[in-house]
Amino acid sequence: MLTAHSVADIRAAEETLAATLPDGVLMQRAARGLAEALADVPTGDLVIALIGPGNNGGDALFAATHLLDRGVRVDLCLFDEQKVHAEGLAAATAAGAQVVAAPTQQRWCLDAVLGIGARPGLEGKAADWAAWIAEQRPFTVAVDVPSGVDVDGATTPGTHVRADATVTFGTHKAALLADPSAPAAGDVHLVDIGLGPHLGEPLLEAIEPSDGHLLAPALEWLDDPRAHKYKRGVVGVMAGSEQYAGAAHLCVAGAQAGTAGMVRFVGSDALSARVVDRAPEVVAGRGRVQAWVVGPGGGDDAGEQLASALEDDLPVVVDASALEHLPTTFLVPALLTPHAGELAAMLGVDRDDVESDPLGHATQAAFRWGATVLLKGRRTLVVTQSRVTRVNLTGSSWLGTAGAGDVLAGFAGSLMASGLHPHDAGSLAAFLHGAAADVANPDGPLTATDVAAALPVATAEFLGGRL
Repeated sequence: MLTAHSVADIRAAEETLAATLPDGVLMQRAARGLAEALADVPTGDLVIALIGPGNNGGDALFAATHLLDRGVRVDLCLFDEQKVHAEGLAAATAAGAQVVAAPTQQRWCLDAVLGIGARPGLEGKAADWAAWIAEQRPFTVAVDVPSGVDVDGATTPGTHVRADATVTFGTHKAALLADPSAPAAGDVHLVDIGLGPHLGEPLLEAIEPSDGHLLAPALEWLDDPRAHKYKRGVVGVMAGSEQYAGAAHLCVAGAQAGTAGMVRFVGSDALSARVVDRAPEVVAGRGRVQAWVVGPGGGDDAGEQLASALEDDLPVVVDASALEHLPTTFLVPALLTPHAGELAAMLGVDRDDVESDPLGHATQAAFRWGATVLLKGRRTLVVTQSRVTRVNLTGSSWLGTAGAGDVLAGFAGSLMASGLHPHDAGSLAAFLHGAAADVANPDGPLTATDVAAALPVATAEFLGGRL
């Protein structure tokens, strides 16, 4: 699992580790890793290093000595000559770095203006430097985080640097993984400086291709020679309407692609007949299930359907129109799957508010309804009280296609019917949903039907460690 930690925990870990090492060793580790990440800078080319106060600037100054040793030229712009890391500046200038008043036409840039301890937003000279980067577009490498982003909250409330790559130290930061700040980081490179044993519980985590074991609780039936479809779990689907009949088919397709052994569909007689005609494995009508999926493409009866599902006292996935009919709190395990607009309506705020702080609003909703909230987006978030929030790193913009959310809801419901907690079901569903899009067509258009068809392949590759 990829992890990101809070600024406070990182600072504490650094202090603990530094106490066991000679002075300056941590900074030298960071500097070497930073210089190695700039190995593509050709000999003789010129790098401008924008140096802020404190250790972040120190990392860049010592990295400059390594660059100079291999023939790369380095110019230094100092944010505050009185607060610059003195030892680092002396080492860099002794190695041949030149102090200049302002950036000009350099093609390479090191952003070492502000580190993880600074408040978000840039002003004055730092804002001018960010504007220069935006206008001139040198290849910019941020040191630890892009200057000006909100490190723990992953927001961008003010002027900030937009980097092409970020070299971060010890552990990831929330701002590098979650939106809206993640795009400002570019490609992220983690340098191990030895913090691992001293870090506590992460602030965020992300499923990786090597985490196939997370599906194990949904697959316990595999070791039972007497296993049958009911042992795998039955997922009930209440989806679709006269206006959005396709949502029923797509939600069912997602459910069939999962770990459950059977899908029950509950809807109008006409829609049920269409679903069974298209997917003959589906059983129409009520019956025993282990989890419900309610709402994709739902009509005016979505509220009644949700109330009916909740009466069964079973885990439930709540999507789309059913999100308009939430109870005050959930007394069953629940996975809510809104996009930004739907979450805004749930919380009574503007969509722009949610998009500017998705982590904060998803967390608010999870606590308010006592449920797991899967906030769909470029970097989907899965938030549950008392669990580490997960951010999804798979998929691409091609997943912004009609019906993809219906497939996701059905697939997540299948995982819940097989026994997974909503937090694991939601995060694994998002991860495999994105992976399936890459399996289906990583470089071009795809449909929600393509994603549903690719889900079993993506799941098998994930379990086999081949994803």
